Amino acid sequence: MREGKYKAVVVDDEPVCIENLKKSLVAYPEVLLAGEARTAAEGSLLILNEQPDLLFLDVELPGMSGVELLQDLQHRISWDMRVVFYTSHQKYWLDALRQSAFDYLLKPYLPDEFATIMDRFMEHARLVEPTKSFECALSELLPSQQTFVVPNITGYQVIRVHQVGFFAYLQDKRQWFASLTDGKQVALGRNIKSDQLLAFSPAFVPINRHQIINMNYLLSIKGNKCCLIHPFDEVVDLHISRNYHSSLLKKLRLISAF
Repeated sequence: MREGKYKAVVVDDEPVCIENLKKSLVAYPEVLLAGEARTAAEGSLLILNEQPDLLFLDVELPGMSGVELLQDLQHRISWDMRVVFYTSHQKYWLDALRQSAFDYLLKPYLPDEFATIMDRFMEHARLVEPTKSFECALSELLPSQQTFVVPNITGYQVIRVHQVGFFAYLQDKRQWFASLTDGKQVALGRNIKSDQLLAFSPAFVPINRHQIINMNYLLSIKGNKCCLIHPFDEVVDLHISRNYHSSLLKKLRLISAF
């Protein structure tokens, strides 16, 4: 809190969304909008320079997700900061957000939904001491920050859940491969089975016998095809088999008639 006002910043690559948030914040004169950014790099600098009390963070930023941005900054955020994620896509981890110290808005949001978020922020801001540190809250939200170890052809590979877009089993090589955010494909040990991969995280979901996707990167389902967000948005061969279709929709908590 600075000079009787709370600082807020917005990180979003869509100008219309930024303008909508500005209009919504007009009703809260005690909150000062200290800046806005449209890329993850600009957002990181803005957050560190302004040290906001309230951050509105888009999940899908170009080149880096909002979650990855926070992961990069987590050890440098020493002040109490409330984060509101907002997105136009209902992703798997929204269930985790509902149980966490973070808030979220789905685009386009309604005035009542924004008012609820701001009421929560004001209640949180009035606390003499924050209930938990930012780093602690982030680690509870994303157990995917934890690493898991799998054998590969040279020994062992340490992988973080958020690095994996999907796993694919290549029949000619008779082994699983992990496709990572840096563009690399990591060959896993020949003894690794699909059920072992699924056990690493609830975000890993099979779409057929030979492919497992990370639900955090799922953008949409078109027919029997899974479309992922960047950096996996150019992958075109992720197809849902008939035997896995209903279980995938159940995982997404979609209405069966969808």
